[in-house]
Amino acid sequence: MTAPLVTPTQVETFERDGVVLIRGLFADHVEAIRAGIERNLADPGDHAAENLTAGDAGRFFDDYCNWTRIAEFEAVARRSEAARVAAALMRSERVQLFHDHVLVKEPGTSKPTPWHQDSPYYFVGGRQSVSFWAPMDPVSDATLRCVAGSHRWEKPVLPTRWLSNADFFPTSDAYRPVPDPDACGMDVREWAMQPGDAVAFHFQTLHGARGNESATRRRAFSLRLIGDDARYVERPGPTSPPFHGHGMQSGDRLREDWFPILHESTRQAAAAIGENTS
Repeated sequence: MTAPLVTPTQVETFERDGVVLIRGLFADHVEAIRAGIERNLADPGDHAAENLTAGDAGRFFDDYCNWTRIAEFEAVARRSEAARVAAALMRSERVQLFHDHVLVKEPGTSKPTPWHQDSPYYFVGGRQSVSFWAPMDPVSDATLRCVAGSHRWEKPVLPTRWLSNADFFPTSDAYRPVPDPDACGMDVREWAMQPGDAVAFHFQTLHGARGNESATRRRAFSLRLIGDDARYVERPGPTSPPFHGHGMQSGDRLREDWFPILHESTRQAAAAIGENTS
């Protein structure tokens, strides 16, 4: 591909709106991702969840943090252009992998993905963050939906549990209730997408998705990536993913043996070499 995957205009859009579409980001990796998803469905990980209640139609499966055991996911994280594009969008000299995420809605699944921001669930803070959401099937109605500008809201949205809708943390003045963007007339961005396209959105961008009422599957793969200013932060309760036994303290960079560096600029790498030899 001779044209750049991300343009200066897209970087500006991401900074302003907290969301931008990147066509074809994973186009060369669709079959590998599909194979990884099938491996994941056949052998779910420790965090796998079935997000339907009794009487709900279809199937809504999600799982995360599987890149260390599913080779296709690790290969995509390390070999695709995602980390380089993330560095440009975040204006970051280095990019670390936070985690991978798979979401599968089988045909006839009415349950939507609830509106939420990712950041309040995570133990990572900082402005330099980006998630890539990539469908492995053509999508229209079941595509990702993001509220433009919500990454700049003064208060984050209170995280909830997807199955029960219970609050994830005790209600606090530090959080705002989950809004209804459609009822409130918010600026919701969504796109019809082809396999390998990706929506890039900030960890603090409010997003969700409709159910999959179509006759075909909706498989989606996500990579969550962080930049230079990402640091470990404490939350008022358990985080998701939990990463038990990580040993980090408030203000620490995320440990590189658990959250590997996927991209590093020449200047950043040279500085690191200098530190190691001094």
